[in-house]
Amino acid sequence: MEISSKNVVGGTARAPHRAMYKAMGLDDNDLSKPFVGVCHTGNEATPCNILLPTLAEEAKRGVAENGATPRVFSTIAVSDGIAMGHEGMKSSLISREVIADSIELMVRAHQYDAIVGIAGCDKSLPGTMMAMARLNLPSVFVYGGTIMPGILDDKELTVVDVYEAVGAYDAGQLSLEMLKNIENTACPSSGSCGGMFTANTMASISEAIGLALPGSASPPAEDERRNKMVYDTGAACVKLLELNIKPRDIMTYEAFENSIIMLNAVGGSTNGILHLLSMANEARIKLTYDDFERIRKKTPHIADMKPGGNYVMNSLDKIGGIPFVLKKLLDKGLLNADCITVTGKTIQENINSANIREPEQSIIRPVDNPIHSVGTAAILKGSLAPEGAVIKTAGVEMTKFAGKAKVYDREEFAFEAVSKGEVDEGDVVVIRYEGPKGGPGMREMLATTAALVGQGLGKKVAMVTDGRFSGGTRGFMVGHVAPEAYVGGPIALIKDGDKITIDTETAVIELRVSEEELAKRKESWKKPEANYASGALAKYATLVGSAAQGAVTSANP
Repeated sequence: MEISSKNVVGGTARAPHRAMYKAMGLDDNDLSKPFVGVCHTGNEATPCNILLPTLAEEAKRGVAENGATPRVFSTIAVSDGIAMGHEGMKSSLISREVIADSIELMVRAHQYDAIVGIAGCDKSLPGTMMAMARLNLPSVFVYGGTIMPGILDDKELTVVDVYEAVGAYDAGQLSLEMLKNIENTACPSSGSCGGMFTANTMASISEAIGLALPGSASPPAEDERRNKMVYDTGAACVKLLELNIKPRDIMTYEAFENSIIMLNAVGGSTNGILHLLSMANEARIKLTYDDFERIRKKTPHIADMKPGGNYVMNSLDKIGGIPFVLKKLLDKGLLNADCITVTGKTIQENINSANIREPEQSIIRPVDNPIHSVGTAAILKGSLAPEGAVIKTAGVEMTKFAGKAKVYDREEFAFEAVSKGEVDEGDVVVIRYEGPKGGPGMREMLATTAALVGQGLGKKVAMVTDGRFSGGTRGFMVGHVAPEAYVGGPIALIKDGDKITIDTETAVIELRVSEEELAKRKESWKKPEANYASGALAKYATLVGSAAQGAVTSANP
């Protein structure tokens, strides 16, 4: 067991350091034990994170009562739901890197020996797990928990229903009174957005990859089990320190394969692709789009989850949560069963000891009778996206679309056009200069996609962007187009009226313009001025790479 904290508190030269710890109530006995950093992303920016400071106290107790000294600290988290649809969303993906960097700095500065990470909103989950992989100290992740669904007229609601209601109101299909009723009802408690959106997708992945305790992903934020789960996480981290099992022992190539299987089996967010690539980068595992496609093609989609399906995370929790899904997949030999996890046991051993029963339910389909025979997080390539693009096919009935482009150089321009009814059936809405560098920050387009769905155009138009989509997005929506417009990718050369074809069966996206014409357009194209000349967003734009590699920052992008 490596005890880095002795560099800080051991020996006579460290008397000043010990004095400062004693000012915070620690004694020599506390200072003789390993130090465990308990990091949380709690704040009042979003219901996803508001309970995390309280949960951190439970994790702290779990650490302290099992033989180590906990030190609580926090980092930022951006609310995607509140940042959505305006300039603030450019900060969202960037926050993932800031979260990882800030955890790294706190742990390195204070020489903590292990890490408990508690996160709630979309980017805080991968950001925390990225830091764990980067630091490679014994670490256990735990999710803050999902929100309960809102209930209106016996229908379960999520925040996505509010976004779609805005589109329906703009189209004259919904009264202002009903819009207000949906607004007042959709989010009744603390916790992360309730469907299989990005937070719940990454929570599911945290179990599949082995960084979180079995069963920790699904209990709601305000469920009494959540406190015990967080306490147990603190205790597990101390045990993991004794066993000297580190994140890169857990986050192997085979574990990432299990994560991609989970992503596809539950119909998870396309953001999961971006985040798994970034986590693999930190774990020093080479993961590519080819891996995602290979695994997707052998993975059945079995979970009937919102936004493409009918159920929320709370419903999945009632039938056994992610361990139930894992058992379904393991029983059919679809997972790498021997991957080690934070319990010190393999994923197979965890499932065998869980005594998982088969309830009567309609949420998780049999592997032999899936919703879709292949996974739903698809990679497209072609003349419009030579490096690749992504689409989520869960809940999408069509597999092909051909239409004429309507091009917008900012999300706001597209949203305004949709709100005014200027987008017609058969259009391909192109939103560009929203990529990792060009935005910067790859804004999510939920406000615009939800408005299209709310107007009844969700199955009648397509969208293509070098930005991202919320895990709550549904419809024929292609994101992460690479190379992005800002670096002169083909998406920068599209003109209104150009024909675009998308085929998810052949995984192809094409811009039907001749090479000669595109070459002429390329000659006259000029890179636009950067949107930010200084500050965090400008730094990110300078350091970030392609979405096809996870939009990670590097000293040599």
